[in-house]
Amino acid sequence: MKWEDGDASGNVEDRRGMGGGIIGLIVMAVAFYMTGDLRQAKFIADRVGPVVNKAVPPRNPGQGKAGVNDRMLDFSKKIMGYTDSAWADVFAIHGKRYEKPTLVLFTDRVDSEGCGVAPSSVGPFYCPASRKVFVDPSFFEELESRLKGSKADFSKAYVIAHEVGHNVQNLLGYNKLVEQYRRREGENAGIRLELQADYLAGVCWNRVERERSIIEPGDVESAITTAKAIGDDRLQKNARGWVNPESFNHGTSEQRLKWFTEGLRTGDAEKKALDRFFNPNIPPLKL
Repeated sequence: MKWEDGDASGNVEDRRGMGGGIIGLIVMAVAFYMTGDLRQAKFIADRVGPVVNKAVPPRNPGQGKAGVNDRMLDFSKKIMGYTDSAWADVFAIHGKRYEKPTLVLFTDRVDSEGCGVAPSSVGPFYCPASRKVFVDPSFFEELESRLKGSKADFSKAYVIAHEVGHNVQNLLGYNKLVEQYRRREGENAGIRLELQADYLAGVCWNRVERERSIIEPGDVESAITTAKAIGDDRLQKNARGWVNPESFNHGTSEQRLKWFTEGLRTGDAEKKALDRFFNPNIPPLKL
């Protein structure tokens, strides 16, 4: 993936090393000393730690712990720059203004500023309240080593674009729609939103590729490997040896692969194409 020549987004925050690391441990140690109750100490640390962290300035942008060029930060800025440009163009075509999200890189855990304090174990996520995407880069190592996905650049770009897709959904009102479906479909209702976000990720990179020609041989295959690795059926099978479709909330490997590649193939962001994910006559597991 030839990402280096893109325009860097200014909407990237580097909070790595500011999460639940040493500050959280210090807060918990002091709380334990004062209360003598480990559970209460952890409760206090979970809530006070993120507040203390906000007062700590981020590292010098563009530099890592050793003061050398930080590839992950540079990559994140360029990828967000590509998504910002693609969606701004799509929204402009439809007479709308695109409100760019912010990408936050973090370590261990993070205050999402509207969706609570989240640990790295939840994976990359989007918080509608703050309009921010949160990513702990260690996820990509786990994606390859434990989940058998890919940590290649375009695979990472797919994951980030999926979360940015949730921002697009938030702006277009699809986030609210899913709550109506949840009353009768339960957890499965979330599949509609997640598959649409996969589709939007594909649409985004279709638009970028038209303008910049940055996708190289093997890139799409790496993203496909990841799409298949993070399907509900694959994750449940690997974790416990069996699957429960009623608890699916992101879609099967086959579904995620299908909709990402469909978006990548067509680049169709028209309302009709997006509304099909919320067709009440098609159950989520049949999409």
